[in-house]
Amino acid sequence: MAVRVVVGTQWGDEGKGKYIDMLAGDSDIVVRFSGGNNAGHTIVADGVKYALHLIPSGILHKGKTCIIGNGVVVDPSVLLQEIEELNGKGISTDGLLISDRAHLIMPYHKLLDELQENFRGSSNIGTTKRGIGPAYMDKTERSGIRMCDLMEKETFIQKVKSNLEVKNLIIEKVYGGKGFNPEEIISEYLGYAEKLRKYVTDASVVLFDAIEAGKNVLFEGAQAAFLDLDFGTYPYVTSSNPIAGGVCTGSGIGPVYIDEVFGVLKAYTSRVGAGPFPTEQNNEIGDTIRELGWEYGTTTGRPRRCGWLDTVMIKYAARINGLTGLAINHVDTIGKLDKIKLCTAYKKDGKIITYFPSSLNELAKCEPIYEEFDNWNIDISGVRSYEELPANAKKYLKRIEELTGVKVKLIGVGKEREQTIKV
Repeated sequence: MAVRVVVGTQWGDEGKGKYIDMLAGDSDIVVRFSGGNNAGHTIVADGVKYALHLIPSGILHKGKTCIIGNGVVVDPSVLLQEIEELNGKGISTDGLLISDRAHLIMPYHKLLDELQENFRGSSNIGTTKRGIGPAYMDKTERSGIRMCDLMEKETFIQKVKSNLEVKNLIIEKVYGGKGFNPEEIISEYLGYAEKLRKYVTDASVVLFDAIEAGKNVLFEGAQAAFLDLDFGTYPYVTSSNPIAGGVCTGSGIGPVYIDEVFGVLKAYTSRVGAGPFPTEQNNEIGDTIRELGWEYGTTTGRPRRCGWLDTVMIKYAARINGLTGLAINHVDTIGKLDKIKLCTAYKKDGKIITYFPSSLNELAKCEPIYEEFDNWNIDISGVRSYEELPANAKKYLKRIEELTGVKVKLIGVGKEREQTIKV
């Protein structure tokens, strides 16, 4: 039996989907435990590109059970569209299960997300306006609507009407927007209920029974450590806990069951939206990385900000996640630059520090300290063993291990599932 977790160690978009897809091959169950359709995993399998936003990546493997955990907020319309698109490409979704404790994203969540973000003006957070934050707000406010509520018609009707008495006032009186007709929402969502009913179950029980039976379970992370609500660059974060600790609260299993935690990173750094970014290269270097790595958002299409790899960040991510191994992508991409820089520490107020500050004001004072490496400007997309890698690439990877204290176990040299080196 193996219970493994894959998480992001930067600001998301590290290419987790590729490794999740690969590890899913020898897993019996694949679980999504946090976030919503504000995240996206892009997987290229057998020449076909799949963009998944809610359904676990294991769905591309036949015979796998794929669970959307209670820590996920679910937009039923998006989920049903994703099911339809997969079925249209010949992918079965018969193995999909949805936790009956997962909260729903409602139409008023999406509108409030947009109105709130617009109201912030230049101080906006960079939300995807898909209703994620407001859905989690209702969850913590204890006014959220869960999947099990949707399965009970009268309960659902009562909750929608009760919520809209308050939501419509906020939408209309605070933001000047147009409120919702409860009957329209009720009719729409009860239609979703009948289509989703066969997937809904107590996922915690399914997981516990599988682990007890010695099955292999894979937890797939969305977003990443520095978007974590508690440990990320707050307030420029997501509304859930996408770190390894979120596996337990987002799926209903205890921490003693977890065997391995893989942290995924790029050989450089990128992020979407506003917020601090110590090693950002807002110049020709950043533009070159973006084009070489095709750094545009899976969900939004937004161009990503790019810069050098920051090992202060990775060391921090290793600590809060308990990483047992690193999976590094775009080793082929970074090797094409003339010279490569690696951030090894920060200089703040004349002192050298190797920790990541919690205060954004303190972080703004940090100046990256770099080491420079020679490139390996040759095609490594066909390399399948560590020994075959160019000496300069191995030197770069070894230094990352030294600085973070975590071994590199998987190396990506291209987008395809097969373009992965297992160390």
